[in-house]
Amino acid sequence: MSFADLELLRQGVRLEPLLQAICDFLDKQAAPVERVRRDLIRGLNEPDKGRRGLTASQTLRALVLMRLKNWDYRELRERIADGITLRQFTDFYCTKVPKHDAFNRSFNRLTPATLKAVNDLVVEAAVKLGLEDGGKLRVDTTVVQTDIHHPTDNTLLWDVVRVLTRLVKQLTEALKLPRIKGFCDRSRSAHRRMYEIQRMTTRQRQGSQQTEKYRELIEIAEEVITSATSALDTTATMRAADLPTALKIESIRADIEHYRGFGTRVIDQARRRPTPKTRQKRTANRAYRPELMPNSSVQPTPDPPNLLILRQKLD
Repeated sequence: MSFADLELLRQGVRLEPLLQAICDFLDKQAAPVERVRRDLIRGLNEPDKGRRGLTASQTLRALVLMRLKNWDYRELRERIADGITLRQFTDFYCTKVPKHDAFNRSFNRLTPATLKAVNDLVVEAAVKLGLEDGGKLRVDTTVVQTDIHHPTDNTLLWDVVRVLTRLVKQLTEALKLPRIKGFCDRSRSAHRRMYEIQRMTTRQRQGSQQTEKYRELIEIAEEVITSATSALDTTATMRAADLPTALKIESIRADIEHYRGFGTRVIDQARRRPTPKTRQKRTANRAYRPELMPNSSVQPTPDPPNLLILRQKLD
């Protein structure tokens, strides 16, 4: 603590009652601080050298404050930097508060076991302070980046081939067969055509190359679905030697049936997707018929009497 910190304490700057109670509770908890310290130095060859980062106490108290106030990293850093009492609570006092990404890096080094211990510690403190009874659980979620790709037609068709081929191979291994008669691995062909469509330029997509590649990819997907159906029929009477293997085989067969239905829907969707020429034709029809354009002030041409009577009968 610096001279300025002592002067602030002498002037009577104190924490709010809730933070003061949590601070007093954390002062008595040495085990969580030690767990946080071990996580922070985990994987470092010489942890005592280099630039100073957040201490174990600062990391633990900042994490508790972030969970308590429901702040994000930027707001957490700004609140600690601007508030004397929050500096005192998080053990920063008059030292420089690092940027928000330093808090992010420190929190990311904590293991799931340590985070569970911290959560249990917060719940225990809340119960002792009378803030919570521990009977209800409120769950929050955070959106993170994952490896799910954008669902375009070509990637969905490739997923159909990839997943069904993988499941049929698992079924082959579970039945201890060298191969299932009638099933052919078309993963490389589907993967190549999927990437050819992905790498097409705008001019190539306007021509017939994209349509041709889509036809080839759809044919491959249909062939794989037909082969997977044949594989199910071929292995329908085969039985496993023990119960766990039999349950595994039934699960794989159910997955094949499930994704085969998805594959049929993806193929139907890809076939119904309008091509660039079809879009141009529809736009041209609307250009020659203004009444088909949205928000058009042109009234449609009335139907002839005979056609009007026919429509009334059909309706």
